[in-house]
Amino acid sequence: MVEQPGRIMSGEMAEQPAVLRRILETGAPRIRETAQAIAERKPRFVLLTARGTSDNAALYAKYLLEIRLGLPCGLTSMSTTTAYGARPDLSDVLVITVSQSGGSPDLVASTRAAREAGAVTLAVTNNPDSALAAVSEYHIDILAGPEKALPATKTYTASLLALYLFVEGLRGGDGAAAQALPELADQILARKAEIKQLAARYRFAERMVITSRGYGYPTAKEAALKLMETSYIPALSYSGADLLHGPLAMVDNISPVIAVVTAGKGGEALQPVLDRLRGRGADLFVIGPKAQVDAASAGFVLSMEGVAEELQPILEILPLQLLAYEVTIARGQDPDAPRALAKVTETH
Repeated sequence: MVEQPGRIMSGEMAEQPAVLRRILETGAPRIRETAQAIAERKPRFVLLTARGTSDNAALYAKYLLEIRLGLPCGLTSMSTTTAYGARPDLSDVLVITVSQSGGSPDLVASTRAAREAGAVTLAVTNNPDSALAAVSEYHIDILAGPEKALPATKTYTASLLALYLFVEGLRGGDGAAAQALPELADQILARKAEIKQLAARYRFAERMVITSRGYGYPTAKEAALKLMETSYIPALSYSGADLLHGPLAMVDNISPVIAVVTAGKGGEALQPVLDRLRGRGADLFVIGPKAQVDAASAGFVLSMEGVAEELQPILEILPLQLLAYEVTIARGQDPDAPRALAKVTETH
């Protein structure tokens, strides 16, 4: 019997409220203990290491750490150590490596090198028995359960929540603001029919642009990745500020532009970009507040009343995961098994 295309990805997207609940109920105390232990080490700087979807989760953590804690952060270039053999002085530096599987050789090698260079090392993975967890001084298990579809969905949102709780732990917070997320995620995922209708609009798209600012920018990057790896549509992600510095010239009324409008300072900073896009007659699809959706060509209303801006990315990505799934199905492809991809990417 032939299995329905996308069955695995669909099931794993549907698991996300339960995964978020599991992290809050089971994982949070351990995450807080790890955060407290690392806070006592007083790191002066943070380096974040990741690939693919985990890289977008790491970018989210960068925003959290810089905004919530005032800690300077950087995203590492692993080849400086794995290919070029550089050995920087990482004394009192916190190196956070985010990886779903914890199995990519370059992640393991760069983390090992960082620890040898004096860094405090933390692995954030879905596999506590992984090689990455073994070489790291500290480990956070994101508790997402086995993920079999090649496109990562539940491990992404689980990573975001785990990183949020970790940063809150560093600053002495309890992460209580996240308690509403599982129920809100349930409500968003229940609106799958709306996304299916919107997906028909973009079935034949030859290119997409996804933009946002602030906490929404990692969401834009992750949405672009999901669209590319499932539907094979070239999807370009830009910070709204970067979009105005040249790439805006390629925007027309044919290629869709998806704007992730976070309720808060990020959404306010994106407003001039939205005005410019509308002025160019762009086919503008908005994920965000109703007023912004009403002023766009199409969209999906996300009411974020009472949800802190730093938590909104955990919810914003859900309709975009569904969109990638539905567009792929509409194009007659199987989102469970994108061509040329493997679940563990062994870069060196």
